[in-house]
Amino acid sequence: MDFVEKRLTQRAKRGDREAFAELIEIYKDKIFQLAYRMVGNRQDAEDIAQETFLRVYANLHTYDESYKFSTWIYRIATNLCIDRGRKKRPDFSLDEEVDPGQGLDWYSRLSSSERTPEDKVITQELQETVQDALSHLQPKYRSIMILRYIEDLSLQEISDIVKLPITTIKTRIHRGREALRSKLRLM
Repeated sequence: MDFVEKRLTQRAKRGDREAFAELIEIYKDKIFQLAYRMVGNRQDAEDIAQETFLRVYANLHTYDESYKFSTWIYRIATNLCIDRGRKKRPDFSLDEEVDPGQGLDWYSRLSSSERTPEDKVITQELQETVQDALSHLQPKYRSIMILRYIEDLSLQEISDIVKLPITTIKTRIHRGREALRSKLRLM
């Protein structure tokens, strides 16, 4: 994958829009998921993902190919999430779905081999509980926890993204786990 990304970034730097579109295709879901987990709001996550790709396009000429492209794009997205958290006060969106189950037809109500609605609700509640606990962590711990456990990045990759030594990353992971554990006990 690194070879493919390297070729795509080289082509994109030369102005090849198709190569840049392929980079977007590779990273759009990953960047959205990272942003969603950090800000906890679908609309903000979409905005951050879009802003990330706009910044990547505008600053592609400054990308240093001695680093992995994924490290560079995750750093941009993480910084945008942290900035959004500092600037944004809690708000509510009128566009946000209230109940995703509305508008179903009869065919979608037939039994299937999928998980039961109860299982889905339990999974969704668990995800919401963890997301809520993550959103209450300090940003310095939240970003590290998301990059490590949700994005499954190595300590070195996280270090490159947040520009901190690996020992600091290990300390923040430990403290983030402890803080997350105590928040989940209270919920």
